[in-house]
Amino acid sequence: MARDIALVTGASSGIGEALARRLARDGLDLGLVARRAERLEALASELRAGNGVQVDVLPADLTRSGAVAELVEELARRSLDVDWLVNNAGFGTVGPFHTMPVERELEEIALNVEALVELTGRLVLPMVRRHRGVVMNVASVGAYLPSPNMATYAATKAFVLSFTEAIAVELQDSGVSVLCVCPGVTRTEFQERAHIDTGYVPAFIQQTADEVADEAVRSVGRGPVVVNGVLNRISLGALKFLPHVLTTRIAGGIVRPQEP
Repeated sequence: MARDIALVTGASSGIGEALARRLARDGLDLGLVARRAERLEALASELRAGNGVQVDVLPADLTRSGAVAELVEELARRSLDVDWLVNNAGFGTVGPFHTMPVERELEEIALNVEALVELTGRLVLPMVRRHRGVVMNVASVGAYLPSPNMATYAATKAFVLSFTEAIAVELQDSGVSVLCVCPGVTRTEFQERAHIDTGYVPAFIQQTADEVADEAVRSVGRGPVVVNGVLNRISLGALKFLPHVLTTRIAGGIVRPQEP
């Protein structure tokens, strides 16, 4: 007999790990996806012991062609039905686009956009047929404005926001809830791995991954988008009254590469 799970991609750290912990506290069985199998195994052991849930570890590099199809096949082999799909896996690159290796930019698009669309496409129809389920796509406040020095990343998140809002309307009477999560600066490994300088960002503006995860889960069923944090919502509201060219320049001033 098939077992319902919440499938969380990018679950080995940051917001993905926090979402996995939050869903486990709610009693949901989990499927954890990321490249780093050892981290997934450690998290799975902790969640099984602490929350009494079943956790399947599903290591995968979703930037690789064919990886999503293989993951879906493995879910079927294990008789796992995805009741919550949490598309969180992603990464960012920072620097002027013309200085960046284009191969890495294409990997960024493959993970942030292509894997998200393919997983949604392969897993949402069974949800519709069951008349229940959740699709949660993690974007960013960067989805709302072009970001010099993170041109590809912001563009991928703009895609995620637009895609999620559109399918939310398509699925509004299906029993499937769709939510786009838009965090601001969050204290995770993301900034370090992307070589982003956040030292100038006031601490009161930054959120923890647990705060983002908690607000995301509480927002399911309340609308298609949640911008995490009151200050982020106020800031985005204020930017609407500024010329677009100015907001783009502001974004470029916010995103700063780390000094070598």
